[in-house]
Amino acid sequence: MSAVAETPSRAGETTSPLWLFSMPVDLSVFLGSALVSLALLWIGARAGLLGGATPEWAWVPCVLLIDVAHVYSTSFKVYLDTAEVRRRPLLYAAVPIVGFVVAVALYTMGSLVFWRALAYLAVFHFVRQQYGWVALYRSRRGEHDRLGHWLDAATVYAATLYPLAYWHANLPRRFWWFLEGDFQLALPSMAVTVFGWIYVGLLAAYVVRSGHSWLVSRRPNPGKDIVVVTTAVCWYAGIVAYNSDYAFTVTNVIVHGVPYLALVWFSSARRSTAIPGTVFTRFFGRGVLVFLATLWALAYVEELVWDRAVWQDRAWLFGEGWDAAGWHFLIVPLLAVPQIVHYMLDGFIWKRRERGSSTHQYRAR
Repeated sequence: MSAVAETPSRAGETTSPLWLFSMPVDLSVFLGSALVSLALLWIGARAGLLGGATPEWAWVPCVLLIDVAHVYSTSFKVYLDTAEVRRRPLLYAAVPIVGFVVAVALYTMGSLVFWRALAYLAVFHFVRQQYGWVALYRSRRGEHDRLGHWLDAATVYAATLYPLAYWHANLPRRFWWFLEGDFQLALPSMAVTVFGWIYVGLLAAYVVRSGHSWLVSRRPNPGKDIVVVTTAVCWYAGIVAYNSDYAFTVTNVIVHGVPYLALVWFSSARRSTAIPGTVFTRFFGRGVLVFLATLWALAYVEELVWDRAVWQDRAWLFGEGWDAAGWHFLIVPLLAVPQIVHYMLDGFIWKRRERGSSTHQYRAR
């Protein structure tokens, strides 16, 4: 998917489309995923689910079918596309190998060291993805002013970083990113209070500027507004407003994974038409259901090994556990490789060349 796609008007001017995919798709994957998240949060609050762990009926679709599955879509985007692999063979070969070696080294220093490093890498990835969507919408709409870029970036970063700062100032919480205790750095409450006022100020400034775009300049960017608003609402609700594992799960993974799956599907399906006869083309030519079913199968197999070899807490879904504790130093880093590849390669695969051969830095990760 191109980050910028300008179409000429009849008068010879250029106009930028409003949407990354199309209005129905964008509204479904960005606004729709947020509404589903908030609806699940409302249901959970009404059902008294906020005080305990995420129930299995929510864990399966949110974690297994969205969070774990979307990780493998990066590999589809890269390793099924032989033309893409040939473009950067060293990078694509080195990332999983180096990632595994570093993961083993971290794990030998202590399992919590490994999980803490992976958690902060994941946090960086989640935060940067929200900025990436905003940047893509700005580029699609033809917004290149510096003040707007600064305000948009500062606002979406504040919408994600303030809840994370609040989390670190209120440890321990009743939820965690991967493993209990993976966040340890305690921030002073005064610093978070000051950050909170900055956060509110940036959101207010964004609303004022967006209102000006809608009502005065008549050049709104609804997709960007949806991303900023849903990010602010879901991250605040899932981390700050509720101290709940269920609340964090339903507000965190759906708005992250669903748009990314859409990005991979539409960009890859479009690219497959330009490279006929390859495995990449044959795979994406089979339809979105085959795409999703394959991701779900891979996610299930990975989680089966995780559960049987490491966690051993979902025998009803994955079967009885294995006695593999002596091999965790290899098994855990190996199982984490798909995540590491996803986090690292997403910093590269969504870049594109703009006019004049300058590298476009906008990313959706």
